[in-house]
Amino acid sequence: MLVTTTNTLEGYTILSYQGIVNSEVIIGANVFKDFFASLTDFFGGRSTTYEKVLIEAKETAIKELIERAYDVEANAVIGIDFDFETLGDRGSMLMVIATGTAVYVEKKYEIKDYT
Repeated sequence: MLVTTTNTLEGYTILSYQGIVNSEVIIGANVFKDFFASLTDFFGGRSTTYEKVLIEAKETAIKELIERAYDVEANAVIGIDFDFETLGDRGSMLMVIATGTAVYVEKKYEIKDYT
């Protein structure tokens, strides 16, 4: 399955639009992650703990987007957009929403002129 944030795929022709597909992923951050993130806030630097959670949520959202595209018989998803939100009393949950257009594409063939 081809996935892209662009609205076209270079080298491919879109034969049909199968519709909009989306996925939602909500991941909770536990007390230990909150504790280590607060240390990073205090001392400065990047919070690799939260970065890992964010990467996991984004990858899961893409996988679900692909599954939903297969359900509508698409072989690519174009124009993917991600939205990120925090939920919960103290923002302890992360929500990632991925949306795109499921399409059926065909690879363009180049005809070489050997004359």
